[in-house]
Amino acid sequence: MTDEDVLTRTSRRYERFADVEARGRSPLYEEWARAVAADPGVLAFLATLPEPKRQPNLLFAAARWLAGTPESYAALRAVVLERGAALTELVLARRTQTNEPARCATLLPVLAALPQPLALLEVGASAGLTLLPDRYGYDYAGRRLPAADPAAPVLRCRPRGPVPVPDELPHVVWRAGIDLHPLDVTDAGDVAWLRCLVWPGEPEREERLDAAVAVARRDPPRVVRGDLVDGLAALAAQAPAHATLVVFHSAVLVYVSAPRRRDFAAAVGELDAVWLSNEAPGVLAAPGPAPDTDGFVLTRDGRTALALTDGHGTWIEWISG
Repeated sequence: MTDEDVLTRTSRRYERFADVEARGRSPLYEEWARAVAADPGVLAFLATLPEPKRQPNLLFAAARWLAGTPESYAALRAVVLERGAALTELVLARRTQTNEPARCATLLPVLAALPQPLALLEVGASAGLTLLPDRYGYDYAGRRLPAADPAAPVLRCRPRGPVPVPDELPHVVWRAGIDLHPLDVTDAGDVAWLRCLVWPGEPEREERLDAAVAVARRDPPRVVRGDLVDGLAALAAQAPAHATLVVFHSAVLVYVSAPRRRDFAAAVGELDAVWLSNEAPGVLAAPGPAPDTDGFVLTRDGRTALALTDGHGTWIEWISG
């Protein structure tokens, strides 16, 4: 791929982020992404990074880590061009580990319908906040499931059409996560990085993150360091035999190469487990909505598309019969 191809591809990536992801959520990120897409200097900086490290979420979060939230694109550009070495070091060391607890609201209708109790195993678990679906409260457009802990966040999720909203929270007897670079909910630096991954203009996400971290700190979920393929079987073997093992992930496989995705699918297939994938359309080689479909696709066992879901958990549309 030529240098010009890299610049063009990166520009289109930022244009798409502005049009599809940031629009209606974060005016500041939408503005920044459009400006980056037309800025030869910033695009040239991004071209010096490995392809997975050029993503808007990572660049913007790293700039905010270094300089707070720049008030204008000019201020962001200055961080990129004047502090490029520090920014590069940070981007190479960190990764997008958006641990959005509200994604639990889109998983809950499936989890609650499975044979109970459950053993949850999340790959790409980050700090483990989505390993706690039984500890949060929920509000599906007025249909509420309260949490046992009154201080727990209430995850609000809008059903689009009929959704099998459960009457009870799932019963979880075991939970563990695996991640190449786990974050620790008890570490102030890791939590600060999670806050940098929340987009400006979404104060409810900041409040939800803080409340979820407080819940997690009272009994931190176990997240082990490891590869989603090589470490899967050993961790799964620790789950209690009497529980339904659920292997799940959200916005993880998009960062994994296609051959490695196939390896992961084969590894999950060797387990006696339910596999729930909550990923962008086209990430799995499975029947489902078109790649330009809004949101994520919640898929069971790599074969059955169950629902369309918002990437940040704010809505769910059931599509399975």
